[in-house]
Amino acid sequence: MQIPQRTLRRWRSSQGQVRPDLRPLAIRAAPKNRLSEQERLHILNVCNDADYASLPPSQIVPRLADQGEYIASESTIYRVLKANDQLHHRGKAKPPQPASAPTSHQASKPNEIWTWDIS
Repeated sequence: MQIPQRTLRRWRSSQGQVRPDLRPLAIRAAPKNRLSEQERLHILNVCNDADYASLPPSQIVPRLADQGEYIASESTIYRVLKANDQLHHRGKAKPPQPASAPTSHQASKPNEIWTWDIS
């Protein structure tokens, strides 16, 4: 099986049966650098401000840095926006429109269709 003997002993109970994996049920402490609810609300307020509402976080962070303000990293802002279902087009930005297929022409006789060939 190529696993350490200690691991196998830990998995087995005194009756020789395999115990269930209890790692997913373990209680873990919250990270010390976790954002508070006030910080999350501040990020949302800044992102929904009229100046930044139509910008993605990749443009919000540098603009705030130019003003000497740092609220969070770009990935953190993406995470907060995603948790609040705001990763769609915010502000005045319009969603992309599907591009229509180019029209195709078919000639049935000579000199029926004229085009510019740049090749």
